Amino acid sequence: MTLLSRIFRLAGVFLAVFLGGCLGGPVLVSGSLDGDVFWSGTIRIAGDVVLSEGSRLVIAPGTRVMFLPPRDGQDQWTDHPNFPGSELIIRGRVVAEGTAESPIEFRAGDPAAAPGSWGAINLEGSPEAVFRYCRFSQADSALHGRDSVVYVEHSLFEDNLVGIRFNNTQLLAEKNLLRRNGSAIRFHFGAPVICLNELADNQRAIFITSHPRDVRIEHNNILRSREYSVVFGEEVPEDVPLPHNYWGTMDPAVIEAGFFDGRREAHLGRVEYLPPAPGPVEGAGISWTP
Repeated sequence: MTLLSRIFRLAGVFLAVFLGGCLGGPVLVSGSLDGDVFWSGTIRIAGDVVLSEGSRLVIAPGTRVMFLPPRDGQDQWTDHPNFPGSELIIRGRVVAEGTAESPIEFRAGDPAAAPGSWGAINLEGSPEAVFRYCRFSQADSALHGRDSVVYVEHSLFEDNLVGIRFNNTQLLAEKNLLRRNGSAIRFHFGAPVICLNELADNQRAIFITSHPRDVRIEHNNILRSREYSVVFGEEVPEDVPLPHNYWGTMDPAVIEAGFFDGRREAHLGRVEYLPPAPGPVEGAGISWTP
């Protein structure tokens, strides 16, 4: 792409978003994004949209990012680490900072759509991905990071197949609410810090699929999981520390019944949950009302 064509392309993106924000009309985005991009108002994504390496996307408070069903030829990548359905693929930097009064929404175009109706916000080698006061719903894997640096705070993940999913990613997840997801958090490798969150009414709260390392998962409220609170995949032979979390009870038998680990399959490691938090962790979860 020549410098001149790139300038015109960026000008078109900025003009479209500016007019959409001012006039209240939605902006349809598809294809690739380059340079510095700013979104506000209502953004509709059709197919796989790619923010290129070295580019930066800033999303304003109150923005609604709506994922539409892709038409023929728009869903270019469907195999893991991508997912079927429209996706926002981030290879550069993204800053999505809403407020308690004006959170940013990422959801399907149809408010009644089922979980898995769009793919993911897919972070591929992103050196900085910041999400604060955001709301994610109806995705396959709402926030998926691979070889990235991700900060997600004060955000709501609900009614997704997977809320937060990552591979070999440096993650800070703090003061979030993850509810009614298939898996609230799913990962392998990585160096996550997952603290002061509430994981409630998920099928599986935490699913560790392969060889975790440098894990810090503590001071969370992990409540009412429909299947298991913690699941270890076949490639987790090591014990994993998860101390100081509140499991909804202090009864060891009840807590351990919520683990699919070495207590059920001898070749797996064990969840090291002692000592548990003696009661609900104060300040865990979001402080704003969805």
